[in-house]
Amino acid sequence: MDESLNELLKRIKSIEIQGAKEIAIHSLKFLKKLAKEKGFGREFNRAAKKLENARPTAVVLHNCLEIIKKEKRIETIDKLLRKLNQATREIAKRGSRLIKNNYAIMTHCHSGEALAVIKQAWKEGKKITVYATETRPKEQGIKTAKELARLGMHVILIVDSAVEFFIKDIDVVIVGSDAIRREGIVNKIGTYPLAVVAKEHKKPFYVVGNTLKLDKRKKLIIEERPPHEIYVEHMKILEVRNPAFDVTPWKYVKRVVTEKGILTPGNILRMLK
Repeated sequence: MDESLNELLKRIKSIEIQGAKEIAIHSLKFLKKLAKEKGFGREFNRAAKKLENARPTAVVLHNCLEIIKKEKRIETIDKLLRKLNQATREIAKRGSRLIKNNYAIMTHCHSGEALAVIKQAWKEGKKITVYATETRPKEQGIKTAKELARLGMHVILIVDSAVEFFIKDIDVVIVGSDAIRREGIVNKIGTYPLAVVAKEHKKPFYVVGNTLKLDKRKKLIIEERPPHEIYVEHMKILEVRNPAFDVTPWKYVKRVVTEKGILTPGNILRMLK
């Protein structure tokens, strides 16, 4: 039975489907079926808007929808889906060059593209140790740790606040991205402090992301998630804030791994003009 719009929205909002690229892929597949049945009219636009607003910080779906607005064809959606999948393969091949044999890597959250780089290096026969942060409050880093450990990698799971304690033991930091902006890299909350620690200890901080993550939107909305993810008990006297993302300034980023190459922050900023 085909998934309904409400069911898909629920899976995206609950982070069952996570990551800017995966949100876009699942949404595009749904919209393709809808367009085949109903065309690119009012119902398509309504569904597209709801899907885009489900996780407003991530930019990939927004960029894809802007392209579809100009080329309202099923083939356009197919082309975007192919581009996203091909980009991951290219990113994996390019990014794996940054990982040498016996490297220890620290990563944060659960990024399909960052994991593709690490997995590619592993497939090439490189011995790797991965330090994965727990990634509070939804524990996406535990998903990362399990996924890599099942492949046979040596994985060390740590709490988010232990990054400084372990940074001396690692060679590189590799993280994903939900949006790439002039202000910096938008990624899971906790990325910015990890980048600061990496810089302080002279460890290269690499970001992974396809070029559909380039974000030229005027306004960045940092999604705030439900307080109960942090603290289940409701207390009127206690305010709970739960931002899902932070912005890491470019001065902390060494390179960005894209399907078009391993780029400097300067390269990226020129692309964002």
